[in-house]
Amino acid sequence: MKPNDLPIVCIPLDLPEEAAASLVEFLQDLTAALEGHYFAQLHRHYQARKEKRPDPDDLIVGVDPDPPF
Repeated sequence: MKPNDLPIVCIPLDLPEEAAASLVEFLQDLTAALEGHYFAQLHRHYQARKEKRPDPDDLIVGVDPDPPF
């Protein structure tokens, strides 16, 4: 195992239900705050990735692009 393979945060293995729910709620709130703060950068990043990615339908020959289900 390399130093960069180690987790940044050590997560406790056993948490009471209320503590686990509080932890997940905190992480969701943190994620929402980060997405709001960095929205413009994230939008540009994902837009650039989308533009660079070829259309998957162009890569597969002989496959119906409109499956029946």
